[in-house]
Amino acid sequence: MEKQMQDKWLADRVAYIRGLKSPNDHQRLLLLLNDKKGATNDDLRKLVALVKAEKAAEKAQRAKASVAKTANAEKLTERKRRNHDLYQSGGLLILAGLVDTKTGKPTLDRGELLGALLGLAKIPADDPRRGDWKRAGDALLADK
Repeated sequence: MEKQMQDKWLADRVAYIRGLKSPNDHQRLLLLLNDKKGATNDDLRKLVALVKAEKAAEKAQRAKASVAKTANAEKLTERKRRNHDLYQSGGLLILAGLVDTKTGKPTLDRGELLGALLGLAKIPADDPRRGDWKRAGDALLADK
């Protein structure tokens, strides 16, 4: 039964290699030895070694694809988290009445809005106005 599975694997892999535009040297040799009529014991030993190498290469390729898939999933998760945070920031601007809910466009001149935000960014954390703004913002968020 295992020999049949190996034969099927080899037949499938040979078909795959034949479909490649530029197989590597080991793959070309595997094809030659697989197709050789009247193969000697030495040829069969080489074929077995090449099959082992090809299986290892296939396994390494699957592992590499799995790692890439995991890395891409993490990047996607991080991008979704960032987008969510950006949407929430936009929502705060809507709640403050600085962005129109339907159009998504600022209700003030863009330069004026940016200038106001720049001014806010320059105010120190210990400024009493910031405490007042936080209380007012927390109250509005609690209502929503």
